[in-house]
Amino acid sequence: MILILGGTTEGRKVVGIAEEAGKPYYYSTKGDEQEISLQHGIRLTGALTQTTMKAFCRKNGIRLLVDAAHPFAEQLHATVTAVSQALGIPCVRYERMYDDLFKLFNEEMYDEYPLKLREKYEELSELLNEEGIHRVLALTGVQSIPKLKPFWKKKESECYFRILDRESSREIVRKAGFPEDRLVYYTPGKENLPELLRQLSPEVVLLKESGVSGGFSEKVNIITEQGIRLYILLRPSLPPYDQTVNGVNGMRRAIEHFLPDFLPLRSGLTTGTCATAAASAALRKLLSPIPGNRIEDVSVLLPNGEKIAVPVHSVTGSFTDRRMEVSCTVIKDGGDDPDVTNGLPIVATVSIDISEEKPHTEGERQQVIQIHGGQGVGTVTLPGLGLEVGGPAINTTPRQMITENLLHILDRHKPLPTAPIHVTISVPGGEEVAARTFNPRLGVVGGISIIGTSGIVKPFSSEAFVNSIRKEMSVARATGSPRIVINSGAKSEKYIRSLYPELPSQAFVHYGNFIGETIRMAAELDIRQLTLGVMIGKAVKLAEGHLDTHSKKVTMNKEFLKEIARQSGCNTATVTAIEGITLARELWELLPEAELQAFCSLLIEQCHRHCDPLLPDGELTILLITEEGKVIR
Repeated sequence: MILILGGTTEGRKVVGIAEEAGKPYYYSTKGDEQEISLQHGIRLTGALTQTTMKAFCRKNGIRLLVDAAHPFAEQLHATVTAVSQALGIPCVRYERMYDDLFKLFNEEMYDEYPLKLREKYEELSELLNEEGIHRVLALTGVQSIPKLKPFWKKKESECYFRILDRESSREIVRKAGFPEDRLVYYTPGKENLPELLRQLSPEVVLLKESGVSGGFSEKVNIITEQGIRLYILLRPSLPPYDQTVNGVNGMRRAIEHFLPDFLPLRSGLTTGTCATAAASAALRKLLSPIPGNRIEDVSVLLPNGEKIAVPVHSVTGSFTDRRMEVSCTVIKDGGDDPDVTNGLPIVATVSIDISEEKPHTEGERQQVIQIHGGQGVGTVTLPGLGLEVGGPAINTTPRQMITENLLHILDRHKPLPTAPIHVTISVPGGEEVAARTFNPRLGVVGGISIIGTSGIVKPFSSEAFVNSIRKEMSVARATGSPRIVINSGAKSEKYIRSLYPELPSQAFVHYGNFIGETIRMAAELDIRQLTLGVMIGKAVKLAEGHLDTHSKKVTMNKEFLKEIARQSGCNTATVTAIEGITLARELWELLPEAELQAFCSLLIEQCHRHCDPLLPDGELTILLITEEGKVIR
């Protein structure tokens, strides 16, 4: 059993993961204001002390604690870690992603708006008094009102607090004795900060370092654009946890680690993530070649901005006066998704040759990292993959991941090396395994591809995953959302969310490859408004009638695409050119603008032909999404 301490956006995300298990768990919040739909979770409200939390954990067999509470809930953080240590229950902290303050405030902005950073409310009050500030707008929440009393209690101060419009907040205000005529109410998602700043004209705005989910950088930009000074309360330091994560992927993997029997399927890592982890570990060792300095795991920054820990299998190196070289191996873990690359060693060799030293400018920063393919990594022989013909089959996202992660390490070891850092990715056994994939058909020969768009493998091809979709659909239905939106994954969801900003996060469900199964579930749940977001690779399979689009079951049919092109009025040159494509996404470049809409409209029409009968009592909207995020109806 899991006990989740929530009340936040992060709490909602943990609930989303826990619901996939279809097993009971507890979700605890201090108050009852947060609206959240729990299908299998049991809601608890009211503050928990160490004594009551210990008793609850013992009585209910709690085996994992998850602290997803607000970063400034210091008392709760102390309580949950103390209970964890006392009872020997592992505790995971779901921390927010945070903006880099000194990147957010670039040098030019810093000169105009020098940062005023403080770690305690008392320090903020002292700073305001010392600098003779009178008119202040505090965006620090209702709990900060009693803590900032030494400032606002002064007769000459004119302090306004923006708080949630609810009775529990007003009760805190009354207890503190703060004048209610200086309260500013807001509703999440509907506030108009620029207008509020114009109305109040504060000398200073107080802001908490609330992270990405708290809209911190957006607030900073709005405030500084109006030329208003900004004082920031830094997030408090956290007590020790068994593991700290800052995203859904890391949270899921933490649950899989501590409670391996809780979720039905175990997630895995893409070859791109394994290669990035291996390269990062190798570079760390190369920069700090201390004997006995073992590297057992390494933190990898994923494309969505979260970090996950990846175990390292082995690290070896050789160092001379002229050349430094370190190799690191990470074992590919595909989780419970059937994958021929599972268990393969992914090796990154990082080397620096002093003879290649030459001065470089900051603009050449990215060129410091040079990525190569070694044994077992395929070579690209056909155009259309978005990779150089004759080069290694290391896709764009893994290349970016490797480069960004290594540059992040180098930033801590400035100045940058004056010789290029060569990164060679190898996969012993990759050539043999590649023969069992579609690589030869795609023009990739001699090995596997280093791939991955999210960095994480979420298992898509088993009955258990279909069941997890069913649970997500049930949760989406239970929210009462007027529309449910199904997408293949995070990339298509990101593009389509902007079309439905009013929908709750649970209304967006990933179907993976199981389009037909997911639409049938919608019909069973009597969902009347369903949107299907689909990218071109799956759309061309769906239009032909393949309701399960997994690449292991079906590949792109060029003859079918040529027929669609003919029927939609494309010219002969376009029809002929389709024969030469390798991937469906090449259609975006191949189709002339004059022919594109007609082709896409017919493709969507064919998708409707196969999907509409699965939702007989509902309305299905199908949106085709381009690589740049444009939506075609």
